[in-house]
Amino acid sequence: MKIFDTHTHVISPDPSAYPKDPIGGHQSEWSQARPVDAAGLLKAIDEAGIARAVVVQASTVYGHDNHYVVDTVRANPTRFVGVYSIDALAPDAVERIDHWQAQGLSGFRLFTTGSTMPGQSDWLGHKDSYPAWAHAEKLDIPVCLQMTMDGLPALRSLLERFPRVRVLLDHCARPDLSDGAPFTKAKALFDMASFPGVFLKLTDRTLAAAAAGNSTPGEFLNRIIHVFGSGRIAWGSNFPAAEGALPTLVANARQSLAGLPAHDQAMIFAGTAASVYPALSQAATHV
Repeated sequence: MKIFDTHTHVISPDPSAYPKDPIGGHQSEWSQARPVDAAGLLKAIDEAGIARAVVVQASTVYGHDNHYVVDTVRANPTRFVGVYSIDALAPDAVERIDHWQAQGLSGFRLFTTGSTMPGQSDWLGHKDSYPAWAHAEKLDIPVCLQMTMDGLPALRSLLERFPRVRVLLDHCARPDLSDGAPFTKAKALFDMASFPGVFLKLTDRTLAAAAAGNSTPGEFLNRIIHVFGSGRIAWGSNFPAAEGALPTLVANARQSLAGLPAHDQAMIFAGTAASVYPALSQAATHV
């Protein structure tokens, strides 16, 4: 089965060429403990049998300076697609979008929570970000959102204003799944299915959450497929932020999805990713 990984990161060993400027003011622990550069990621996806991967800006290392993602994609155009980070509140946000798109990247990321910035930032949905959202809608640029479920009301307001934007929720917006089926604590996430542009990124982090408490991955997968459809769910490893070798992360995901119909597995592992990032389908000659 073809696999596209929608969530990987790269960390350069050369801080002089690629200066660090992490969102939150300090570098993430994972990027210090287990950094993987472009060559290392290429080797890892080969070992894991991944056809192509989306390299998502490591916001907790480089902030909004996306040069290393650009250089990684340019050096490996048949294997990598890039997602850049922007400051959506900046007066030049639209110009920054145009700049990084022109560098060959395929969508932007908004970082509103994470290891260097716990909690949900309150700027999501601020009117100063409207030009960036309007530009994404106009040019059909997918928006990758690192957020918690606390940000869903703000996202709902944005999508009511910009209904044609496609949004991919990192880690499924970090839902609390511990109560198990029917996942009442995650109701706000399932309610987002009413917006056709909302897609879910099913990562190793999400599968781990689905195995905690009274939940099982199988029950959670059945629920999100029933509500969203597999055509709006895409797998991502979160390597190397997620601990473990990439082949192991792939094996874990395969095991979690093994009980699903073949069509749903194919969509989650590759089909949905290709619909969000069409560049993944181009020249994907490796298996």
